Amino acid sequence: MSKLPRVAAVTMVRNEGRMLRKWVDHYGGQLGMDHLVVIDDSSDDGSTDALECRVERIAPITEEFEPARMRIVSEVADRLLRRHDAVIFADADEFVVADPRRYAGLREFVAARKGRQAVGVTCLNVIHHTPTEGPLDFSRPFLDQRVLAKFAPLFCKPSLKMVKNPWAVASHGIRGADFVVDPELYMFHMKFADRGHLAKVAEHRRSMVDLDGRAAATSWQFTGEEMVDLLDRIVAAIGPDPSAVREFEPRPEILDPIVKRLDNGIVRTTGVRLVTAMERRPIRRIPAHFRGTV
Repeated sequence: MSKLPRVAAVTMVRNEGRMLRKWVDHYGGQLGMDHLVVIDDSSDDGSTDALECRVERIAPITEEFEPARMRIVSEVADRLLRRHDAVIFADADEFVVADPRRYAGLREFVAARKGRQAVGVTCLNVIHHTPTEGPLDFSRPFLDQRVLAKFAPLFCKPSLKMVKNPWAVASHGIRGADFVVDPELYMFHMKFADRGHLAKVAEHRRSMVDLDGRAAATSWQFTGEEMVDLLDRIVAAIGPDPSAVREFEPRPEILDPIVKRLDNGIVRTTGVRLVTAMERRPIRRIPAHFRGTV
């Protein structure tokens, strides 16, 4: 049997609390703790203090935040690719999963994608259906507790790459490398997966916008109250029986048009921003075979 490729994962955080612990457990369980890097951007909540993986603490960012973030994570990925075959970049609430019907894990998926430069994930924004689902129990798999999501084309990012080409446009793109959105590699985004957690995270991120203007043009601009109101409106439109919702299918006609090549050499995903996607995209059930994977 051939040796499986070495795959690393990296994230960049500030005060991500319990969600970071879940991120470390998820990627560490598949890739090994020695293959994870957490870039700590001035956390003071203790969330990075006792992690089993490598933590790199950086000086406060004084330049424009998003270009600086892409430069920092791309430089870390460059170092990782000297001894790894591929690297994943995912936020603390983003969990990349290979289709468990086909692959035992992420390393097996990478082994089956030899020759690729990068891979776009099929992103589902997981939703807390408050009438039938309680708060998330962080000691249990998230996808055993949630059944609904909304597809997010803009977030079908090249989160997995095998080349040193840098990520761009808030990781929605990559410079000078090709990728397509792969129907067998999912990313489950947990921002909307728990009403209480959403309120806290939104307030935390809005405070950073107020502090130094970072990510001011993104969903970080909205308060916790505004984001919870959005979730409540989504849930109200679902109705009382989530089992009646149609299961999501990653069909080529919805995946293939997402990726575009720009004149400046960046290849990126396209689509409406997060809040608009959550308002407009249809509700779908998460495919049942992903239960227990996150």
